[in-house]
Amino acid sequence: MKHPWFTKLAALAAVVLLLLFGLGLIEDVVQGRQHYRSMTAQSVANSLAGPQTLMGPLIHSACVESWDVETGKGEERRSEERRREFLLTAMPEQLQLKSGAAMEERARGLHKVNTYKLKAHIAAQWAPLASLQPQTTVKGSRMQCGAPILMLGVGDARGIRTARLTLGGQTLALKPGTFHPQYSRGLHATLPESVLASLDGLAATLDLELVGTERLSIVPLGSNTEVQLSSGWPHPSFTGRFLPSEREVRDDGFTAQWRLSSLATTAQQDITQGKPVCQASTSGDDQATAAPSGGCADSFSVAFIDPVNPYSLADRAIKYGVLFIALTFVAVGLFELMQRLRVHPVQYLLVGSALCSFFLLLLSLSEHLPFGASYALAAGACVLLLGYYASHMLGSVRRGLPFGAGMALLYGLLYVLLQLEQTALVVGALALFAVLALVMVLTRQVNWYGLTAPRSAAAAPQSP
Repeated sequence: MKHPWFTKLAALAAVVLLLLFGLGLIEDVVQGRQHYRSMTAQSVANSLAGPQTLMGPLIHSACVESWDVETGKGEERRSEERRREFLLTAMPEQLQLKSGAAMEERARGLHKVNTYKLKAHIAAQWAPLASLQPQTTVKGSRMQCGAPILMLGVGDARGIRTARLTLGGQTLALKPGTFHPQYSRGLHATLPESVLASLDGLAATLDLELVGTERLSIVPLGSNTEVQLSSGWPHPSFTGRFLPSEREVRDDGFTAQWRLSSLATTAQQDITQGKPVCQASTSGDDQATAAPSGGCADSFSVAFIDPVNPYSLADRAIKYGVLFIALTFVAVGLFELMQRLRVHPVQYLLVGSALCSFFLLLLSLSEHLPFGASYALAAGACVLLLGYYASHMLGSVRRGLPFGAGMALLYGLLYVLLQLEQTALVVGALALFAVLALVMVLTRQVNWYGLTAPRSAAAAPQSP
């Protein structure tokens, strides 16, 4: 063979393709386990309660306006009744919610899901309920309105454990449902007709115990809304349309406060128009997760996330698999080039297979152990195996030890990248640049034409 290096490179290209195929299979395993975890969360939500939404309280009253219309002429002339059905709503002027969330872990097999028990105290105050006084649209029409109903909407009514409503110092009976055409899940109380004529407005307090899964959303319905939420969970994720105005995240939990004005949110108009609350709804609910063409009602959320999700971390690690293989093959190639060794493509394949097995070991161990311990065990096993094999592949322990140390350094760098979020790219780029610089320095005097020249050709002399 005139150019053995070309044959070697072609064989190595085939080896890399095989290893990439193996990495793809392992990535499919990770995605499959992630899917199983999602099914576990859905199973817990189906058995307990899904992500919860708190909307209200608000007061509404269903009205019907009817009038007579004369149709036809002469003897065929007759009177027909026309009707208009509509809903009147009264949003609170002041809405205050103070709540604590106690976390409870539920499991299905190997997978764990974060659930919470919410104990909330809600205080709402309304101005005189002029918005519940119907206005006729047809002269001489007849107006009939039902009793005013105070309602609180939730994302999943199965999560309601206890509820107590106090109105003007009097406890009112709460019943399931809301009698609202759009937000049917929750609870309600029928108010006396006398509240419509009150000139002092209305004040109500509601004590609620609610359980849910992973996420809590709140709709700021008050003209002025104040929400204070505390929990012993140290890893909250604040999402939605509004971030907390104040928050404190500690190792033993967090406290967050929101202060919102109706000048900054369209929540009142959105709920009046019947827009869905999309943040924390389950599929199939009347408050669908998928936003329709009209959009979603304003809300804000807190998710009780698990920051050490082994599947997301394993998936991130696999993204670096190609770089792992490339750097390792470059290291072996440098030993082969600088020490005048011959490494067979099958040996490259075995080294690459050991690298791929690391990701599978990491995934399987992290389902039973903390991620840090799983990573240390998987990386330690692969470093020992690669160091031992390199000592024989490269001809001596003196060469195998630096190779094993380099692999340990590479695994350490990967662990650092997995722990970083904002600076992962810059750290990875700097490390890759350092490796490239090292390779260029070590190969600065290599006669690359001499490596690809036919063996019968004389090697060009190198300058000292």
